[in-house]
Amino acid sequence: MTHRMSRRTRVLGTGLAAGMFISGVAAAAPAVAATPTVSCTSAKAGLADKLKKDITAALANRRGTVAVGLYDRSTKTTCTLRPTTAYDSASTVKVTVLATLLWDAKKHNRYLTSTEQSLATAMITKSDNTATSRLWKQLGMTKIKGFLAAAGMTKTTPGTDGYWGLTQENVTDEQKLLKLVTAKNTVLSDNSRAYILKLMGQVISSQRWGTPAGAPSSVAVHVKNGWLQRSTHGWRVHSLGTFNGAGHDYMITVLTQDNSTMDYGVTTIQNVAKAIHKDLVPTTSAAARYTPTSSPSEAHVAVPPQG
Repeated sequence: MTHRMSRRTRVLGTGLAAGMFISGVAAAAPAVAATPTVSCTSAKAGLADKLKKDITAALANRRGTVAVGLYDRSTKTTCTLRPTTAYDSASTVKVTVLATLLWDAKKHNRYLTSTEQSLATAMITKSDNTATSRLWKQLGMTKIKGFLAAAGMTKTTPGTDGYWGLTQENVTDEQKLLKLVTAKNTVLSDNSRAYILKLMGQVISSQRWGTPAGAPSSVAVHVKNGWLQRSTHGWRVHSLGTFNGAGHDYMITVLTQDNSTMDYGVTTIQNVAKAIHKDLVPTTSAAARYTPTSSPSEAHVAVPPQG
């Protein structure tokens, strides 16, 4: 009897200890899941560690959920943070819309019409929503999905019912898109790539915020941003940028949500961008670096009344 009791006590004791241990792990798990670490690799000695340290420092004490992608061809440098987390695209999907239009035109061996050129220019340089909706409707879901498949953007899901701003995208796919835009490939023609970069280089000043922040004057800047507020996850604020010059050829994607305000998300993105530009393209202190607008604007994307 004594043996049975002691055994039962041991089992219960073990179970209790295990229960306490599991409970402790469960309590800690969300914190671990909420703060994944920045991962960097580079062919240039010391650069990966520096970028990881500085991007992490830029995000210290910043609230919100942030995803980052960096790729520099010249130093074979890659950094990622939450690369597969899905975000509502807001206006960043407009680069995908333009790429789809050009991809489809190439397939049919035709140039863009003057109307398409006007719509594309308004869509990218001013983030015009009406122009985007017209092109989205013209292309249709079959062509949009066709481009995404050709581009290998397998985790991008187009928004339904005309809500293109609710397209689901992640850092991995947006970086794939920027790589296609910035180097020779079989998906986009050289002329198409040059056209996309030209328009991204002509974005109006009030919308030239985000990833260009801190870019040295020796580097050409091409950008497309987006923002969107919903009842869940607060403000989404995103920025896509490609940069070339000073011996570098790099692209940055920063996607954020759970921001209290639009400006808060903009600041988070710009803190990350400044760290990246400084590490990739060091300059003398006297060299000019890009200072974005102090009054960032963006088109308000239509969303359903709920959600």
